[in-house]
Amino acid sequence: MARLANFNGVSETLPGIQSFPSLQRAKKRVEIVGFLGKKKDDSQEHTLKTTRRLALGLASIALVGKTCNGVSFAEDNGFWIDGRIPLPSVDNKIANENTGTRSFLKKRIFMANIGLKGRMYRLRKYAFDLLAMEDLIGKDTLNYVQKFIKIKSTFMYYDFDKVITAAPFDDKQPLLDLANRLFDSVEKLDAAVKQRNILQTEATYKDTKVILQEVMARMA
Repeated sequence: MARLANFNGVSETLPGIQSFPSLQRAKKRVEIVGFLGKKKDDSQEHTLKTTRRLALGLASIALVGKTCNGVSFAEDNGFWIDGRIPLPSVDNKIANENTGTRSFLKKRIFMANIGLKGRMYRLRKYAFDLLAMEDLIGKDTLNYVQKFIKIKSTFMYYDFDKVITAAPFDDKQPLLDLANRLFDSVEKLDAAVKQRNILQTEATYKDTKVILQEVMARMA
């Protein structure tokens, strides 16, 4: 505290002067300068002030973007499909005559070419899986039953078409009749499950079981 005498001889105490730093520390920032044109003048220069974290983030985006561009332009090397999954089709008359399709078919499913023997084996295997589904049918499990029927029957539908096409002439019509009886019955089963009608589901499933057993015997 500094004491000074005034003209009346009375001393007054002046408050101490608090010292302030002459300079304040400025926050460290990184300046990223970009130019819109070739000339470097004030009208074309744009300065973006950002934090270190944002600068690192921008660098990461640039690095990842460069890497992704390299992958996105990769050509088909035989291990994956370049584009949308092709929609399978059938050559024989196994679709519903009224709708032109089947109600249980899943869309955009990829059907790998596993050969005639592979398709016959899968028909037998999936027929067995649908026969083993009987214990799954219940009032609280019809949602799972519906999904199970769709995926198995969709594969059987397209496999049956290829098997019929490759069959000898005398075997084509019997296989065609068997396929239509199977898929007509599966459509009725699918409709009963969608309606959550447990009694109708059980009754329709019993009729479907007989045809599934015929499929297993035919594909053995």
